[in-house]
Amino acid sequence: MSQAALVVEAGDPFMTSDIVTEMLKQLRALDTYDTYDGWSDEKVIDPLVLTKERKREIPIVGDPDEITLARVKAYYNSIASLIEKKSGLMAVPVINITHEGFGRALVLVGKLIVVDKVLRDVHRFGFPSLADLNEKTDVALEKALGLITQYREVAEA
Repeated sequence: MSQAALVVEAGDPFMTSDIVTEMLKQLRALDTYDTYDGWSDEKVIDPLVLTKERKREIPIVGDPDEITLARVKAYYNSIASLIEKKSGLMAVPVINITHEGFGRALVLVGKLIVVDKVLRDVHRFGFPSLADLNEKTDVALEKALGLITQYREVAEA
């Protein structure tokens, strides 16, 4: 995938959304080799945006690399962190991905599973736009917070 031109532009209104802000924290935290040192926020988050052209460059079948796996982990870590902020209860992401790119991502609050996502073709993990990332995350957070409200006893266990 060529990274010459960034899809995410400076001043994108979604750069200040909760999920993008948290994703940037998580991605920079997982960057143990300081690869992102000196990079703009737009450049760090840009690989998560898979336009149709970018997606066409990625083979249909493939194994995920470590960088892609780190992005998946950062995404679910971010969701867990946002759930913690909004609910006041500790949320823990649990991610299991095979070397072929299949698996499952869970977010647990107490003994309650609030996010359960089957993962397929992880080597193609991304979102068509930051707006789509924000929208899908908001839906997941809304469902998770609804479950926490409905089953508060289990979430606090």
